Amino acid sequence: MAKRIKADICVIGAGSGGLSVAAGAAQMGARTVLIERDAMGGDCLNTGCVPSKALLAAAKQAYGMGAGEPFGIAPAKAQVDFGKVQDHVHSVIAAIAPNDSVARFEALGVTVIKDHGRFRDASTVIAGNAEITARRFVVATGSRAAVPPIPGLDKVPFYTNENLFENRDCPSHLIIVGGGPIGMEMAQAHCRLGARVTVLEGQRAFTRDDPELSAIVIDRLRRDGVEILEGVKVLSVSGEAGKISVTIEDKDETRTIEGSHILIATGRRANVEGLDLEKAGIEYDARGLKLDDRLRTTNKRVFGVGDVAGGLQFTHVAGYHAGIVIRNALFRVPARADHSAVPWVTFTDPELAHVGETEASARDRNMKINVLRWHLGENDRAQAERQTEGVIKVITDTHARVLGATIVGPHAGELILPWVLAKSQALKLSAMASVIAPYPTLSEISKRVAGSYYTPTLFSPKTRMLVRFLGLFG
Repeated sequence: MAKRIKADICVIGAGSGGLSVAAGAAQMGARTVLIERDAMGGDCLNTGCVPSKALLAAAKQAYGMGAGEPFGIAPAKAQVDFGKVQDHVHSVIAAIAPNDSVARFEALGVTVIKDHGRFRDASTVIAGNAEITARRFVVATGSRAAVPPIPGLDKVPFYTNENLFENRDCPSHLIIVGGGPIGMEMAQAHCRLGARVTVLEGQRAFTRDDPELSAIVIDRLRRDGVEILEGVKVLSVSGEAGKISVTIEDKDETRTIEGSHILIATGRRANVEGLDLEKAGIEYDARGLKLDDRLRTTNKRVFGVGDVAGGLQFTHVAGYHAGIVIRNALFRVPARADHSAVPWVTFTDPELAHVGETEASARDRNMKINVLRWHLGENDRAQAERQTEGVIKVITDTHARVLGATIVGPHAGELILPWVLAKSQALKLSAMASVIAPYPTLSEISKRVAGSYYTPTLFSPKTRMLVRFLGLFG
């Protein structure tokens, strides 16, 4: 006999978006069911954001041991135990896991079902021996690594983010296919931990980011020792464990790169298979669910959040989606998602952070824009810490409203937040220029770059004439 459960809201997928919806709904008094067939916490906790940042932190520590000379500290070669580095990575996961656990969510009043969920019809989901009917459903099944159809790849062992953090031996030569954020983060991390690394990118590295500022990160990685080949085509892969051959086409020349391991970092693919979405009248394509601006599917009782929504694939976007869905599903408020001010960060050293429009995208719209820059070399805190490699770049319209901002430098991910606020609230630069920034901090660069917009007017000949004129009156 099937166990019949009636709920106000049923969530399929216990990643960031699904957990946020379930926790919020349950605490607001809604009868909530959460279905997850794999690990609680989803990709972000187990194979994505958390382990990758933990690995990067270990790599930064190793790098720092050899970078003390400018401070008068003799450099020392780091002795890396790669197995213990992975122990550190998994201990970080373990420390965060209780926040996403079955026990915590059951304590909140959520009915958690550890099984595969699928739609039986437009108003029913089956999970194991449970049959769930609900007023509203949320599909939050996330995404997985997209594996390109490279000839021979299916015949050799390869890494994606889903198994990379299980490796306990440092690769002697890691070949990474893909020069996006995941590929470049893992390139720098493995290089600093002792691996030789080659990155193969079909276009340019950091395709989505401002090329002027991303070039600073690319240059740093190359100085670290990462080989980055842009504009190359991967023709085939062959070999066996510990001996991988990748044949590429590079500037009309065909050649082969030999490595010990290969990591595929060529993007993500939405998890829509096995849900029987057709039975619920839910349309989707290769990118994910087809949603309206209220995040509703073609079955208006079913919402989509996070990576499966088919847009920007970030944990913070999934969390944002959760708030939109709760307002729509529980309070019947017609809240609409706005992705125009979504920030993203690549956690290399230096970090690369962005929100809003780039210079290129603004010019593509034939807009009259202002481009402002302020270099970290002009920041006292950056000088004190010998971290002057970086710049903030801000794009505004002719009315000084912020269109976008990109920061490259230490802690860029932390420094981008006021520009997210400025973009989302359509603030003018005067708001940023007039704040009092603590000294000495890196955050002063935001005030400085905003103030630079007004410098030509403030120190113009007309202003000097006005000051002299007013001086005549005592």
